[in-house]
Amino acid sequence: MVSTSSPSGAQATPRIIEVAPERLSAWLAGFAERHGGEPPRGVPHSVTAPDGVVARFDYFDHDPFGVILVRRGGYAVGRVRNGRLLLHKVGTRYVQGKTAAGGWSQQRYARRRENQADELVTAVADHAARILVDLAHVAEETGEIPVGGIPVTPGLVVGGDRQLVGNVLSDKRLTSLRDLPRRSLYDIGDPNRAVLETAVKRATAVRISLGETP
Repeated sequence: MVSTSSPSGAQATPRIIEVAPERLSAWLAGFAERHGGEPPRGVPHSVTAPDGVVARFDYFDHDPFGVILVRRGGYAVGRVRNGRLLLHKVGTRYVQGKTAAGGWSQQRYARRRENQADELVTAVADHAARILVDLAHVAEETGEIPVGGIPVTPGLVVGGDRQLVGNVLSDKRLTSLRDLPRRSLYDIGDPNRAVLETAVKRATAVRISLGETP
């Protein structure tokens, strides 16, 4: 049984796991075996097991989608279609860390750090404008909408440093990206090619929140 309660009996924060879409059926069968009941059919949004464990499902069914990852140690921008990176740019920009020095030296280092962070944000916004600027225009990207089906809509995946990501998206060239459905991955490390590929996989995963009934 999955336990999400603290030792004191207070309700704990739900545990979050990510499951690849192709493995969801097997995960649901295992959930039923562990907690009782029958595996749900179709695409569930919430399941409450007989033992009180609750699973809530968050899907990111958007295609194509863009990826913007940025930390002080590097950045990655990608455009994904059908789970594949079509275009991407990965790079590094040095942003100085905080210093223990005080007085004038501290102010000088702070200004230098701010300038370096601004240069990083500008570089990432430049690449995003080149790779993702037309992402919000579904018709141009997909070519057609399935007859009788739900229109495929684009999305955006962001990760890394929350403030730096916000600064990148504040660029007026990226206005069309701000209102896209979004999945956040702020727990990633310094972006590189491997981290970018991992972010693509995590973007399409089903995010499951496991908790207990009150």
